[in-house]
Amino acid sequence: MKNVIFISPNFPTNYWQFCRELKNNGMNVLGIGDQPYDELSWELKDSLTEYYKVSNLENSDEVYRAIAFFIFKYGRIDWLESNNEYWLERDARFRTDFNITSGFQIGDIPRIKYKSKMKEYYQKAGVPVARYHMVDDLEGCLAFAEEVGYPVIAKPDNGVGASETYKISDEDEMAAFIMNKWPSVTYIMEEFINGQICSYDAIIDSKGEPMFETGNITQTSLMDVVNEGGNSLYCILKELPEDTRAKGRAVVKSFNVKSRFVHFEFFRLLEDQEGLGKKGDVVALEVNMRPSGGFTPDMINFAHSTDVYKIWADMIAFDRSTLPVGEHQFCAYAGRRDGKDFVKSNEEVLETYKDHMRMSGRIPDVLADAMGNQFYMATFETEDEMNAFYADVLKTR
Repeated sequence: MKNVIFISPNFPTNYWQFCRELKNNGMNVLGIGDQPYDELSWELKDSLTEYYKVSNLENSDEVYRAIAFFIFKYGRIDWLESNNEYWLERDARFRTDFNITSGFQIGDIPRIKYKSKMKEYYQKAGVPVARYHMVDDLEGCLAFAEEVGYPVIAKPDNGVGASETYKISDEDEMAAFIMNKWPSVTYIMEEFINGQICSYDAIIDSKGEPMFETGNITQTSLMDVVNEGGNSLYCILKELPEDTRAKGRAVVKSFNVKSRFVHFEFFRLLEDQEGLGKKGDVVALEVNMRPSGGFTPDMINFAHSTDVYKIWADMIAFDRSTLPVGEHQFCAYAGRRDGKDFVKSNEEVLETYKDHMRMSGRIPDVLADAMGNQFYMATFETEDEMNAFYADVLKTR
């Protein structure tokens, strides 16, 4: 019987389903988290073999002792995973320390976490990348902006989501950024790409081959959602475009990805851009070596009549899955921001789209900056139906 440690199985709240499917596949599922056991959902409790509570998951010594305890009690650990961007580096360090070889090790972290390091591997995969400059002083940044033209984008080289991301449009804004940026953070500055964000989402087996593939497109800029308090819109595509599939598979090979759920982000150019490509071409954004965030795995399930929680657990248990993929639809996500005067009330939205609605509710505060406060997930046969849903749900007075 394989022993799997799952870090923070209670957050996001839907991740208990990964644990359930591991247990259904005959695994010992050993959870480590900082939420009291009595406060865990009954579904999660039922999905775990044992749970070890630490006072704070940020305390590496406590988590280290928890892992050592599970090894003492259950023997060798076969897998350690959180499927969470925030813990990727820590997961790799624990795997290295405890010789858990089924996953990224600490030496892999620079190329999968630092945006500047990712570019080399995108290029090896034949995917164009934006020109960049590692932020130093005002003079150096102004010279870079003069070379590539305004606007430019500045963000932490090792960061999660759109936190601390700046769109800089002139010399005054550049000076303000240099003055106000966090002094302890290393920033990367890139030329601006006028493109729509799209993704390649896949579960990869131990040979680096895809077991399941899909993708999404984002109708609103995550940077604008976070920095300007906008609504959040994205969807799982009914069919993955072949150019995205080809680029995604090439990036899997370039990064030597094995036995993982991945979310690779690209731009599809909205206009010709010198050095990058023609309108409609796919160029690099960044890699995420974990599932797309929040409730996106559920959206994937709704869009393709399948269960990616099970496919992922099958990958760990059997390195293959026979779970069928059913009917394909668009699955739309609309995240409404509190404080806006929407024409339709929550109850009216649910009644109007009751035949399409698959899930709705409140987003945890820690995710709300990127995903809105009140969310709706609905499936549609056509893109026109989906766009009408967005317009209706997000219309304000």
